[in-house]
Amino acid sequence: MDLLSSSYFVLFLIVAIGFIVGNIKVKGISLDVSAVIFVALVFGHYGVTIPIDIQKIGLTLFIFTIGIQAGPGFFESFKKNGRELILLAFILVGSASLITLLFVIVFQVDMNIAIGLLTGSLTSTPGLAAAIESTQSPLASIGYGIAYPFGVIGVILFVRLYPKFTGVDIQKEAENLEKEVLEQYPELVNKNLIVENENIVGKSIKELKIRSMTQANISRIMHQGKSIVPLPTTILERGDIVKLIGTEQAIEKARLIIGDETNEKIPLSSDYVVESILVTNKQVVNKTLGQLNVLANYNARVTRIRRAGIDIVASSNSVIRFGDKLVVACGTANINNIHHLFGNDSKKLSDTDFFPVAAGIVLGVLVGKLKISFTDEFTFSLGLTGGVLMVALILSRIGKTGPVLWTMSGSSNQLLRQLGLLMFLAVVGTSAGSHLVETFKESGFILFAIGIGITLLPMIITTLIGHFVLKMNILNLLGTLTGSMTSTPGLAAVDGMTDSSAPSIAYATVYPIAMVLLMVCVQLLSMW
Repeated sequence: MDLLSSSYFVLFLIVAIGFIVGNIKVKGISLDVSAVIFVALVFGHYGVTIPIDIQKIGLTLFIFTIGIQAGPGFFESFKKNGRELILLAFILVGSASLITLLFVIVFQVDMNIAIGLLTGSLTSTPGLAAAIESTQSPLASIGYGIAYPFGVIGVILFVRLYPKFTGVDIQKEAENLEKEVLEQYPELVNKNLIVENENIVGKSIKELKIRSMTQANISRIMHQGKSIVPLPTTILERGDIVKLIGTEQAIEKARLIIGDETNEKIPLSSDYVVESILVTNKQVVNKTLGQLNVLANYNARVTRIRRAGIDIVASSNSVIRFGDKLVVACGTANINNIHHLFGNDSKKLSDTDFFPVAAGIVLGVLVGKLKISFTDEFTFSLGLTGGVLMVALILSRIGKTGPVLWTMSGSSNQLLRQLGLLMFLAVVGTSAGSHLVETFKESGFILFAIGIGITLLPMIITTLIGHFVLKMNILNLLGTLTGSMTSTPGLAAVDGMTDSSAPSIAYATVYPIAMVLLMVCVQLLSMW
């Protein structure tokens, strides 16, 4: 058939069929986008091929967008509260790599296919990308295809059954975590206090240093029945009502300084507004509120910042990030100036600037070409996958260079990542398909059993250490397991067991670490 010799037609045909197959659910489990590689294997078995350049284009797009998304979380995860989670990720990926090496030695499995089994058992498509680049062999794709199905199912079964086998009360564990989170990130509240303390009457806000002393923010003041924006020079008079934003503890400190709480409201005057404003102006990104000096320049006050679902009390040291939502109290005469300053253009969040993508990938390819020689015989390089990923992680952390924003909206990132992944899977699948039947005839059952071992044994080792040695909360532990296994279906299974966001946070913390570590392990195994 002439159409099957047309690479673009075959590419989209495989993708279309892959999506149909991927949406088929058996007992609530589906292959999702990974079904594309299995469809491609079938096409490859019948001699269909797609140019390797499409694979490399897809690979670079996929890895770069993952790095851009994971960058901030990757570096934040090195903070103190994530050390236990990161340790478990190292244990899981490290033990999986050692177990793979052990199986290679004991069963005399080809290293190329064993590396594919490792990436399939840990359901890591970026790992497969690194494996294909490191081994330059289609056997890695075959190993991935053999191990991947149980890699998906095994993680889901494990996280579902483990709490039942150990008798852990998931609901109680969630309540314990909620208490810990509230202690670390107390909820912000609004309260109105009436000025009663004679010691502060007649003094300015600057003199009183209420923000530094209490960590509460004054958002507005009612003086003689009129709502005003608080300035450093604003003088507090007896009977004034002060609206504060902060934690319960911060408000209580402010009450001791100012006076008792009152139920009297501060109505918004016709020349005063409070709005939520979106940061989309590149010029203000990475600057502090103190540098922008909105109070002096616009007679406006930023009272809180909402970022990644968390409300933060704003201060002069708060750094502005692209996509932040700022609650701003301002006079109506200046609100348009505030809109212009911060952008407040939701369309810009969905726009994609391709220059950062192209420039970032070019830098990544160049970094991947660099070679570090430890000895005459041992030379290490990040390669295409590692170079692009590392540059994307760093650029995402930097956030902005001059007028260039190294960031993408969630929808743009998802689109490019999905496109890159589909191109990559279609090509590697057709490339590996011609060797599939031959490999299965030789050692199919053994390889499948090895894949099961590489999936289960590291999870058992990691769980025992996390539960009995580190005494971790079960929700954090299960989230760490699914993140270390790079298993989104596994995370979905855990989320179905609880309303807590703890598993998702743990997953996001360790996922980039596990992804990078697996790529390094793949490169090291390929040198064996």
